[in-house]
Amino acid sequence: MGQVIALANQKGGVAKTTTTLNLGVALAERGKRVLAVDLDPQSNLTMSQGIDPDDLERSMFDVLVHKTPLEDIIVQREIDLAVASIDLAGAELAMSSMIGRERALQKAILPLRSSYDYVLVDTPPSLGLLTINALTASDSVIVPVQCEYLSLRGLIQLENTLSMIRENLNPDVRIRGILPTMFDGRTLHSREAVEILQENFGNLVFDTRIRKTIRYAEAPVKGTSVLKYDSNGTAARAYRELAQEVLRNGKAP
Repeated sequence: MGQVIALANQKGGVAKTTTTLNLGVALAERGKRVLAVDLDPQSNLTMSQGIDPDDLERSMFDVLVHKTPLEDIIVQREIDLAVASIDLAGAELAMSSMIGRERALQKAILPLRSSYDYVLVDTPPSLGLLTINALTASDSVIVPVQCEYLSLRGLIQLENTLSMIRENLNPDVRIRGILPTMFDGRTLHSREAVEILQENFGNLVFDTRIRKTIRYAEAPVKGTSVLKYDSNGTAARAYRELAQEVLRNGKAP
């Protein structure tokens, strides 16, 4: 059975989508079978692979609400991708009266788990029903955290949500690692933010630092990962290092 990893942080703009795609491509480079699931109505992961969400006939909305098989909405790009469109914004309301609504994604992924080594789920910047679905379906969570003080405080809220998920829906889900993003080693503030993370979370903090660079903004315009766009650059190297850490990190529970 493949490992399901959610990338979650209720704060937006912390590189969740960037990390989902580029970690997935880096794992695929190492021979792993990877599926990325776009669970964000903004559809940034879908667009990052050159797909126009407005052109999609079916997407994750249909999987969650109409129980369309997940394999029916997967497209092959650099990695396999379960696509999203703006329709997903209505999923929480549509699912609100469904029995077992928190497990819709878990049930959708289950038939395909043996086909992939890793399923990476990109979540919206909130702790609503879509993110709860992702956490319920996942073995572990990677938390991208922007290297600034206010971003660190959001981790407490996420930890509280995870405690609730463990108590009621998925007793095994754990934080697999905390990923410092938008790191600028020239600023004291960035370095102090990482120190605060390490003081509070110890070995949960990945050694990899995702530094600020324009490459992360340029690659999606071309519909590619940064590993394809600038294969030998520092940005690509960082995600290859992260992939090594994830592989070393051992099996999920």
